[in-house]
Amino acid sequence: SDVAAVLIDLWLYYSGDADRIAKGLARVTGATLAESWADWMVWQETTPSVRPFAGYATFKAKLMAQFDPAFLEFLDPRRAFAIRPEEIVWGGVAKDGIPALVAPAFTDAATAGWLDPDEAVFGIWIEGDARAYPHRVMDWHEMANDTVGGAPVALAYCTLCGSGVLYDRRVAGQPEPFEFGTSGLLYRSNKLMYDRRTSSLWNHFTGEPAVGPLVGAGIRLATLPVVVTTWRRWRASHPSTRVLSLETGHRRDYSPGKPYGAYFASSALMFPAAATDRRLAVKARVFGVRVIEGARAWPIDGLRAARVVNDAIGTRAVVVVAESGGEGARAWDRGAHRFAFVPGVDGLRDEVGRAWRTTEAALVSPDGERLARLPGHDAYWFAWRNFLGADATLADIR
Repeated sequence: SDVAAVLIDLWLYYSGDADRIAKGLARVTGATLAESWADWMVWQETTPSVRPFAGYATFKAKLMAQFDPAFLEFLDPRRAFAIRPEEIVWGGVAKDGIPALVAPAFTDAATAGWLDPDEAVFGIWIEGDARAYPHRVMDWHEMANDTVGGAPVALAYCTLCGSGVLYDRRVAGQPEPFEFGTSGLLYRSNKLMYDRRTSSLWNHFTGEPAVGPLVGAGIRLATLPVVVTTWRRWRASHPSTRVLSLETGHRRDYSPGKPYGAYFASSALMFPAAATDRRLAVKARVFGVRVIEGARAWPIDGLRAARVVNDAIGTRAVVVVAESGGEGARAWDRGAHRFAFVPGVDGLRDEVGRAWRTTEAALVSPDGERLARLPGHDAYWFAWRNFLGADATLADIR
């Protein structure tokens, strides 16, 4: 059974031999239920007791190097691995084949007539600096290394996971902020990004090093608030916002829906990942928050219906507010308060009827009490559940 990983690798790249490979896999593993390469990848993910032979990592690195020699460095078997090399697959592009943006150009809102009012954007606000990153641009680049409000950040977007996570690029003990690119490699239908200083691979969803010299260093990137909303809503809330320019330095068709429109509209995954938690559909959209007390997700459809949800993450009381007209939400601490949505009122009402202002940084009461915004982001359910584990709870508001 220690050759199963090799046979699964060969199935993907030598599909003309699929029948023979399938028979070989059945013979060496005793498993007969899997009928496709994707099925066998899920089998491999859910059968960690079957380990490849000594030297498999060398085979894997040399196999991947046939697609891009840079993969040989990423997967050098002398490096530390926090993930199983047999679960790393080629995403179909070379290193930087999906080019990251670095200190990209922006324009003011008035010159962004090319954006439809109902188009989706990632909205980021830090220290009064408001930025809109249209999905139609980020779909092609999946990574923006930027500085917003004086903070070095990375908007790391995995189209396969439906997740745009805003990370602080600063890490204590590191000499300078990291700069990230797209490796061209995937892990469980999740982007493996890399940093350009150490060439370590990082798990996009957890913000942790996965392969390379930073594994075991206790590093995890801090998440920051980001909202998925419409250009209409973001511009109305932030008239002075700047917008990611179409002048990216790359030639791409930035029309809406390219290049992943078909994937976003489909209920199926493009690459295999185990999705055994069926409380939600595999690609149901959730809004999730990660804090010290734990991680919790709320189905976007349920949030739209409820508008405001008073909840808790462990011992931490939170309030989640759906973004009207968009796909996302925002979350804040709520202290001892309970909030409600009142139609026609700008803001939230608390348990005694006081109106609170909702700002990107905090909820603000009439007498100046402030409740801090919490880091949250959208994602497909399979990614939230698979990468954050069973302890990442799901709110039952469907």
